[in-house]
Formats: sequence, C-alpha cells, structure tokens
Amino acid sequence: MNRLQDKVAIVTGGGSGIGLATAGLFRAEGARVVVFDIQAPDADSLRVDVTSALDVEAAIKEVFNRNEHIDILVNVAGGSGRKWGDGPTDSCTLEGWDKTLALNLDSVFYCCKYALQVMLNQKQGVIVNVSSVLGMVGGDEDFATHAYATSKGGIISLTRSIASYYAPRGIRANVICPGLIATPMSQRAQESEQIRSRLPQLQPLTGDFGSPKDVAHAALYLASQESSFVTGSVLTVDGGWTVR
Repeated sequence: MNRLQDKVAIVTGGGSGIGLATAGLFRAEGARVVVFDIQAPDADSLRVDVTSALDVEAAIKEVFNRNEHIDILVNVAGGSGRKWGDGPTDSCTLEGWDKTLALNLDSVFYCCKYALQVMLNQKQGVIVNVSSVLGMVGGDEDFATHAYATSKGGIISLTRSIASYYAPRGIRANVICPGLIATPMSQRAQESEQIRSRLPQLQPLTGDFGSPKDVAHAALYLASQESSFVTGSVLTVDGGWTVR
C-alpha cells in the first residue's frame, strides 16, 4: 500500500527477529530503510554498536548526510542479560545490571537523542520503541530478570516523556510491549517445556508464541500516517498476557 513511500527509516537490531521483520515490512511499504546492527547483515545496513553514543551519533549523521532527512526511528535492538548475571534483585550481579541497562535502555536513549536533533530541525518525525510486557508487569520465577524488566520499564517512561515534550514540535513517540515472540532472543523460552506448558495461561489468545510479524505490523501502524493522532501510547502485542 506504500504507506511509508519515500520515508527514511532507521531500524536498530534489524539483523534478526523483530527488527528483521520490521525492516522488511517497511521496505515493502516504500520506505528507505537503514538497519543499525552490530553484524551489518546487508548493503542497507550500518555496523553500529548501539551501546556506544559515539557510534550512534556518527551513524545517524551518516544516514542524514546520505538522505537529507530521517522520518522514522524504530528501536528494536536489545537482549537478555542472563549471560552477565541478570536475575532477582538480591542475586543480580553488578555486571548484569550495568550491561543489561546499557544494552536495552542506554542504547534507546542514544538513538532517540541524536535522531531527535534531526527531527527537530525538520519539525516532524516518528519514534517507535520496543519494550516488553515485563516493563509493565512483574515476572515470576520463570521471568525473574530484574535488570531486564527495569530497562524495559525505562523505555516506556522515556518514550512517554519524549511524546509529551516533543508533541508541539511535530514529533510522535510510541512504545510496543511484546509478549513471548518466536525470535532468536527467546530461544531459552522456546526450548523450555515449563514455559511452553504455561503459554495457554500466559498468552491465552493463541496459547503459543507470537510471530515477529505481529510486532512489525504494530510498528508499521505506529510509524505510518494511520496513527497520526497517536502519541505516548503503549501498545501491547502479547496474546493477552497483560490483561490478566
């Protein structure tokens, strides 16, 4: 339908999972998509460490210099901090806390900061940040990663603060909170019989994992003119997780 015709969109973490699905859908809708990814999977990608403010600033300048405008930013990049020791607060390691917040929250701040500097001059722009249901509700024994939950809750607060402050300047910002989605990041959950057995209760709409395309279509709505009167929203794509 060409809903993003001639728009320039940055998608972070676009090399796999939700980011990959979002980048592909946006291209199909007419956008010029530049992926920021540590792996830089294709010619339309830049190798960017989104936990580095210098990397992000330089990459956004490069996108602007090539295209002379940046219309859409979708922040998908992030991940689990379990490998660094993320867990319940009393046992979460200091490294787990610091690295998880750097990966999931600092990165979003950096990308928003430098993209907003461009969008302010344009007097228009759209930001879509991907958080998690764990940024909204507490996790039990199967999801007790408190640095991760904190980082995802921070994304919601940051997004709504941006939405409020920049609305008079023609800039919209919204956040998506996915549940369990079948991506490389959720491999642990996909391989857990315990978690799979709980899916009918956790995500009662389907009793199964969601698809990256489910989140990509939500991002498309929030990035397009179809949501031109929407800012500061928290859109759950969770199969019913947060309504119970």
